[in-house]
Amino acid sequence: MTWQPPGEEQGSGPQYVDPQAAAYLDPQQSGPQHVSGGQSGPYNLAGQSGPYQVPGNASGPYQVPGNVSGPYPVPGAASGPYPVPGSQSGAYQVGGGQSGAHSVGGGQSGPHNTDNTAQYGHFAGQQFPNNFPQQQYRSQAQEVSSQQLIKKEKRPPTSGWRKSLHSLSGGTINLGESPADVRRRELIARINQPLRGCYKIAMLSLKGGVGKTTTTTTLGSTFSSLRGDRVVAVDANPDRGTLALKIPRETTATVRHLLRDAPRITKYSDVRAYTSQSPARLEVLASEQDPAVSEAFSEEDYRRTVALLEHFYNIVLTDCGTGLMHSAMKGVLDEADSLVLVSSGSVDGAQTSAATLDWLEAHGYRDLVAKSVCVINSVRPKSGKVDLDKLAAHFQQRCRAVVRLPFDTHLEEGAEIALDQLAPETRLALLELAAVVADDFPHS
Repeated sequence: MTWQPPGEEQGSGPQYVDPQAAAYLDPQQSGPQHVSGGQSGPYNLAGQSGPYQVPGNASGPYQVPGNVSGPYPVPGAASGPYPVPGSQSGAYQVGGGQSGAHSVGGGQSGPHNTDNTAQYGHFAGQQFPNNFPQQQYRSQAQEVSSQQLIKKEKRPPTSGWRKSLHSLSGGTINLGESPADVRRRELIARINQPLRGCYKIAMLSLKGGVGKTTTTTTLGSTFSSLRGDRVVAVDANPDRGTLALKIPRETTATVRHLLRDAPRITKYSDVRAYTSQSPARLEVLASEQDPAVSEAFSEEDYRRTVALLEHFYNIVLTDCGTGLMHSAMKGVLDEADSLVLVSSGSVDGAQTSAATLDWLEAHGYRDLVAKSVCVINSVRPKSGKVDLDKLAAHFQQRCRAVVRLPFDTHLEEGAEIALDQLAPETRLALLELAAVVADDFPHS
């Protein structure tokens, strides 16, 4: 259809009315309309004569001020229908673009070309972005986030006289967390840091009776009670280990049964049938308890066990035996990501632990020793003549960190362990131990 302005000879049929020109019409008046100051003629706007003109334009229909003649040009644009300022001739161009229909500034010729390098165009002397600055809008959106708008309140205290005062006042008196509460929250944050893959911890001690199995249970329970992933402890002691006695027993299955049925295990629920779980969510895979079984737990057995468990668990703790020369120990050390050496505060316990580090360094495990954590266990306050500070300083030079676990009457019982029955000092020391171990977690 060919457009013809009103008042001229027109063909039959509906007439095209341009929406831009319609914006200048006065809906309150009927008939040919004039804009104040305009010259005679139907639908004249102030300025030159002619239909549908805009003030200051040269003659021609639907022109914008300052334009070269032609239908619908934009100020400063070269001639051609619908050009944009600064563009070369051609239809629907944006400034700086090469000729061609619908090309955008800086682009090559061709329909609907777009050039993202053109950041700004000019319209009536004002700058505007051709492309929305998404980064700017995102940064502005962050200014109205919940962290910015919601008033931050003090965290309520969780222990001590501050908690009592907060409870008695019905929450109206909030003095905030105590330094101990802040310290505890920071340790928990370190324990909960992300862990990618499966992290294997070897719990080692060559001297019996120093609390290695107890430390394995309490450390594993600390991880499992605070983290959302799965934690399992494996009893790799070839001489009837006691790890399964530290939690409520849910099954009589052992690591032998797991290895026997390994080809049929495909999901977590299959593995769960062979483990027992404590109230703290720590799972334990027991060792063989029958002394009549002559087949020892070998290196190959341990490697197969870990290869199966690492598909379903994020943290695997291995309660090793007291000997370095039995077959399973080589597999434990080769697979371990970290080593926790448990020692007592006595002279013979310290000497045995130091000899263990010497043996490990001499047999190719120097890197494992450098990233190991030494635990001085069952430390009684103001008892004995052993200088624990000197003992800790000795292991600090050889290990990554040293943590002291205080004596606890609940752990002395040797029965099932419940974290909620431990003394506050013991719980805090276990948090420090778990946080130090978690500092070595791989993040990528």
